[in-house]
Amino acid sequence: MPPIWLFDLDNTLHNASPHIFPHINRSMTAYLMRHLDLDERDANRLRVEYWKRYGATLTGLMRHHGTPPEHFLHHTHQFPDLTRMVVFDSAVRHLLRRLPGKKIVFSNGPLRYAESVLDVMGIRKLFADVYSVEQMRFHPKPKLAGFQHLIKDHRLNPQRCILVEDSAENLRTAKRLGMKTVWISRSLRQPDFVDCQLPSVLGLARHAIRSITSG
Repeated sequence: MPPIWLFDLDNTLHNASPHIFPHINRSMTAYLMRHLDLDERDANRLRVEYWKRYGATLTGLMRHHGTPPEHFLHHTHQFPDLTRMVVFDSAVRHLLRRLPGKKIVFSNGPLRYAESVLDVMGIRKLFADVYSVEQMRFHPKPKLAGFQHLIKDHRLNPQRCILVEDSAENLRTAKRLGMKTVWISRSLRQPDFVDCQLPSVLGLARHAIRSITSG
């Protein structure tokens, strides 16, 4: 049977590092300054600390400060000119069209942001769904609960799923569930829970996809 492709968004389908991530990081730091009454240095430190500990700053804020997730996501994902900020390769569109099987975007970002990025890239219609942090009930990757919500809502068989992702920790959770894993990374070391490592998602077009889906 054809596989089910689960694609992360940021730094997997597009390059978020040049513009998107710096903007979000500044917005999150400003949010912490306003709502936790911190100076810029302490706010930035706490933002990074929660991201490293939980995989998402939002998780730490919800757990330790009772931050309303909708409020946080709304105020930290405002973009003055998203079209100019999204860096991507148009070949991604051709790659997705050639890949056999159902495709779902599985992103820790809010739905409005994720769909806006996909629209800029011209690839939204190539996905059956955009599964965002709201649909995960605010249990972002790598938390197991977010994966379980996706599996239940889409009635997925994890053994048919392939997660394509730039975060190794997210792939670790996927592997625990029986999914195949593709790590988008230039790291010199490949963890044992990674089935395939590629420097770019475009490598899926050249790589022996058959070995991923049938191995």
